[in-house]
Amino acid sequence: MLKLPCGSESVLVKARRLSIPSITTMGDSMINPSIEYDYLIKFLALGDSGVGKTTFLYQYTDGQFNPKFISTVGIDFREKRVVYRPKAPPNAKPYRIHLQLWDTAGQERFRSLTTAFFRDAMGFVLMFDLTSEQSFINVRNWLAQLQCHAYCEDPDVILVGNKVDREDARVVSSTRAQELADKYSLTYIETSGFTAQNVKETIEMLLDRVMVRMEKTIAQVHFLSLKSKQYKSIFPVRQPPTAQEKDKKPCAC
Repeated sequence: MLKLPCGSESVLVKARRLSIPSITTMGDSMINPSIEYDYLIKFLALGDSGVGKTTFLYQYTDGQFNPKFISTVGIDFREKRVVYRPKAPPNAKPYRIHLQLWDTAGQERFRSLTTAFFRDAMGFVLMFDLTSEQSFINVRNWLAQLQCHAYCEDPDVILVGNKVDREDARVVSSTRAQELADKYSLTYIETSGFTAQNVKETIEMLLDRVMVRMEKTIAQVHFLSLKSKQYKSIFPVRQPPTAQEKDKKPCAC
């Protein structure tokens, strides 16, 4: 069975062009929906409450730190348009990407609501707080949730140790975090929603992985489609007889 990338049912076909002449506002981010895009990509930020998911996403979409802390209730999302340039081949055309960045609540009481969004996500930012031992321990619980609810068996996940700017309060070392990432075959990166350190790089890394996987899947689907057409041309499907053919009397051989 062909394994598709997470949320690929919404990506294998290019996103429909938007033609709504209006402005959609997400916080301080302003997106003009009338601008065309090639793909709609959905990422989901996971992790305990207070690890900095909302600040991280706000820093990415708006390019600034939001000092107002409001714990996410249920689920929220932010948007951003980016241009993705494939690394290969050299002359590959760039894609216009509409990114939806879903921000989930970390509290247990919202868990059933947030897991409902797992199946539509194509990539995941799994975040813990470098100053919180418990949030690091709970990474395993979030990985278990991913195993149960993600669309595919091996989704693209970036493990993020946030609040690297608070080195004086750090309780989780880079070595321990990297060992956990290696155990689960994850890429690990340390970020700061306050200083913007590695925020953009994290999303770009995840987008690159999702796009590479998606392009491979589209190529596989195209290949299987061609093989199917070739098979039908060699072994044509026998059509049921028409009414005229049924009325014809058999020859007296």
